Amino acid sequence: MSEIVNRVAQSPLYTLDLEKFYQHGERVGFDLAPFLWQGLALKEADFREALKAEDWSVYAGKFVYVHCSADAIVPHWAFMLVGTYLQEAGVFFVVGDQHTLEQALFDAAFAEFPVEEVADRPLVVKGCSSVTLPLYVYGKVVARLQEHVKSIMWGEPCSTVPLYKRKRK
Repeated sequence: MSEIVNRVAQSPLYTLDLEKFYQHGERVGFDLAPFLWQGLALKEADFREALKAEDWSVYAGKFVYVHCSADAIVPHWAFMLVGTYLQEAGVFFVVGDQHTLEQALFDAAFAEFPVEEVADRPLVVKGCSSVTLPLYVYGKVVARLQEHVKSIMWGEPCSTVPLYKRKRK
């Protein structure tokens, strides 16, 4: 009886599991709407006082997106000012919505990926995941890795959808 050989394991194929880049942790929003005067505009002095009184420790260990849920006049510096407090508290934050936060978290994690691991190899971007990943991440993978890999496929090593193959020189 001949030995069973796992040809996928022996191939140069690299399977990229995007779930590994998902940063687990609570996502919370910091809404500027409660700080608005009459729900319409921001009064600088009142806003600054309110931010000084805020307990920023409640955001420790969380991922924060700073936004304003009201259709109001909010100057750009207000979002930045909130960011200064979050930064001092050591909090990962973005100005924008939760989708923007997910993109930034993925970018931060994916930036650490060593492209030399996939250099000149066929790449399979794993299709299944137990977490929901924004479509953004799939485009980011192509943008960052296409110039380094031999090919890009989507799915599982046993059943892939070809997406890109480097042209022969």
